[in-house]
Amino acid sequence: MQMMHVDTLIQARWIIPVEPHEVILENHSLIIDKGHILDILPTKQAIEKYQATQHEILENHAITPGFINAHTHLAMTLLRGIADDLPLMDWLENHIWPIEKKWMSEEFVRDGTDLGIAEMLRGGTTCFNDMYFFPEITARQAIHHGIRANIGLVMIDFPTAWADNPDEYLSKGLALHENLRHEALIRTPFAPHAPYSVSDEPLQRINTLAEELNTPMHMHVHETDFEVSQGDIRPLQRLQQLGLINPNFIAVHMTHLTDSEITEFAKTGAHIVHCPESNLKLASGFCPVQKYLDAGINVALGTDGAASNNDLDMLSEMRTAALLAKGVAKDASAVSAYTALRMATLNGAKALGIDDITGSLKIGKAADLCAIDLSDLETQPLYNPVSQIVYSASRHQITDVWVTGKQCLKNRELMTINIRDLHLRIAAWQEKLSK
Repeated sequence: MQMMHVDTLIQARWIIPVEPHEVILENHSLIIDKGHILDILPTKQAIEKYQATQHEILENHAITPGFINAHTHLAMTLLRGIADDLPLMDWLENHIWPIEKKWMSEEFVRDGTDLGIAEMLRGGTTCFNDMYFFPEITARQAIHHGIRANIGLVMIDFPTAWADNPDEYLSKGLALHENLRHEALIRTPFAPHAPYSVSDEPLQRINTLAEELNTPMHMHVHETDFEVSQGDIRPLQRLQQLGLINPNFIAVHMTHLTDSEITEFAKTGAHIVHCPESNLKLASGFCPVQKYLDAGINVALGTDGAASNNDLDMLSEMRTAALLAKGVAKDASAVSAYTALRMATLNGAKALGIDDITGSLKIGKAADLCAIDLSDLETQPLYNPVSQIVYSASRHQITDVWVTGKQCLKNRELMTINIRDLHLRIAAWQEKLSK
């Protein structure tokens, strides 16, 4: 039988496709051609059937879908640790916003984005959903480094270095959407900041445009008690009255919902992004994840910005999400390791509207992959690789990452980022921001 020539054959100890749920394939290989998954089959059969330009042998590794960080403020990586141990509104109003007002620029966003992308790729993330100023710069850097991204078209009522008013935010956002619409790795959802920072008229305009363009909307909702207590009606009710809550809506945080709000939200088909470590650090509240899942709501995972986390580590986020959910539900079976991994992969893809492209290892999908070396003492003995990934593994065990079949991380080495140059740029920002 004549062998078929393909781009890449990756043979691994385990392949964890996520779809179907709770499946682990042992001693299998994954076949990549033209950026997509062509086949998944036992390694012995793969070697007999395919001849690959690149043949990777990962005897101690688990291959998972690349992680999807469903909520970031990527350039805020430059603010990591600059205003710790403060409640959200004090943190924002008295520290973060004044620093941003003073220092926000294209260079700030470029360097912070490069730092964030480097950290995410080294941690197995192949896609992120961002909300920040100068989104055209974030998009440019994501394209350069070959990472998949949803670049939020930000909206906020007050002026910033990027725009002066809602009209300018919207016009700049629509121009960026048009400029990026042919970029294969980039999507441009609308990203109004929060109910307390965006008024009705801009939200109504965004909602109309989101329906016309069939694009998601990404927004902080019910993050704190303070937010929920403002105004005559609860923020979620206001958004529902404005017609925003629908299958294209992505609500971030959602730590304060009543049982009736959960029931009504589930009916809409909208999505939730859970950011457990940021919520814990800012003491924002506890997201009842298992209640949401039981209600049929799609729940994804995000890190939030590194200024409030203080990292972009999706392995850590999975572990925290699983452990916190058990404590909140008072049920040790809540958010299993398999569910946590699904939240960080396929559920994120569903929330972003790209689950036909990525989020699971399925024939025909993009080859967005993460390879995790489970041979370290810290992940031994090994009875179940998914359990070890979620509860024991460290991001330093992630050795290789591919996005659409292109290797972005190889043996822990970044392929598009000069680490020495990045260190120098970040050191310069540390000196400026410390003054």
